[in-house]
Amino acid sequence: MLKLRGITWGHTRGYVPLVATAQRYMEIHPNVKIEWSVRSLQAFGDFPIEKLAGEYDMIVLDHPWMGHAHENNLLIPLNKFLSADFLSDQAKNTVGHSHASYNYGGNQYALAIDAACPIAFYSPRKLEHFGVQIPATLEDVVSLAKKGGVFFGGNSTCVLMMFYMLLNAKTATFTEDAIAPTDAILETLDEMQHLYSFMPALSYEKSPIGVFEVISSPETPYAYCPWDFGYSNYSREGYSNELILAANVVAYKEKMLRTTLGGAGIALFSTAKNIETALDYMQYTASSIVQKTLYTQSGGQPGHREAWLCEGANRITNNFFKNTLKTLDNAWLRPRYAGYLEFQETAAVKLRTWLIDGGDKAKLLNELNNLYLKGENRCKK
Repeated sequence: MLKLRGITWGHTRGYVPLVATAQRYMEIHPNVKIEWSVRSLQAFGDFPIEKLAGEYDMIVLDHPWMGHAHENNLLIPLNKFLSADFLSDQAKNTVGHSHASYNYGGNQYALAIDAACPIAFYSPRKLEHFGVQIPATLEDVVSLAKKGGVFFGGNSTCVLMMFYMLLNAKTATFTEDAIAPTDAILETLDEMQHLYSFMPALSYEKSPIGVFEVISSPETPYAYCPWDFGYSNYSREGYSNELILAANVVAYKEKMLRTTLGGAGIALFSTAKNIETALDYMQYTASSIVQKTLYTQSGGQPGHREAWLCEGANRITNNFFKNTLKTLDNAWLRPRYAGYLEFQETAAVKLRTWLIDGGDKAKLLNELNNLYLKGENRCKK
């Protein structure tokens, strides 16, 4: 019996589709046993992946880990084992920068089996109560927020993603000398402070999943979220009390906002056993046919473009994929240098603390830039 162990993240979207693909793969290959374990969404983002090597063969991870993994030889370069035709098909059928996000130092370290970024989503019933259409501009968002109809997350990740989104609407970011020009950062901080002034204190406790739960609850008045990571699960009948529909993000100064790429890739630890079998299962899971059928039908949010365009996948998610693909294709790719995750974690906390407690903007700006400038290998993006 060939055994494989993998670790993913503990949400319907992250766990159930992998259990489903593993079960079917084992039925086709009776001599193989695949076990998937889970870790929290927080651990998915920041728990050192080297501490999982040895115990697991496969890992589902976020692309900002690529620089760290490359520097420390933690993952097997898939391009040295998988055919050029297969990888070419994956690149051709990427959703936004998803496939490229796992390529670092000339090596492809993961297959993009999940694609995501902050999108807009709403409760049709609640939005009708406010008597408004789906917001099209940032001004529309503010107008609805003043009426009490808007809710978005304020945990550290949500705050940092908004910071990136508003910065990328103005200027190039993560330059050699600074995160962005001083005036752009100061303007962004003012905008964030203004937008969060419409949010209840509860917002600062919520992750994107928490935002979906708030908007999908019949007991809350909030109808619309303008920008948090999308979860197609809530656009499926029966998943939550209120059906949530998805949309592209709004325009800012006549141009659609550019949110930040998320998603997840499946990779193989350099310490893995039964590598040939693991690679075969990974290709099976990332294939077009599985992504747009079994994977999506089991609660997954696929990474293959054909799945996002698939009528069947869109039918069971009330067109979640078609209605947000433009936002995904426009999403910004975060830096991936070794040391970036330390910046991300620390900067996110600093921004959230400033929003809650207030303080000197210039001091915060200097702290953020200094944190970035001391990052390891930061020019290796």
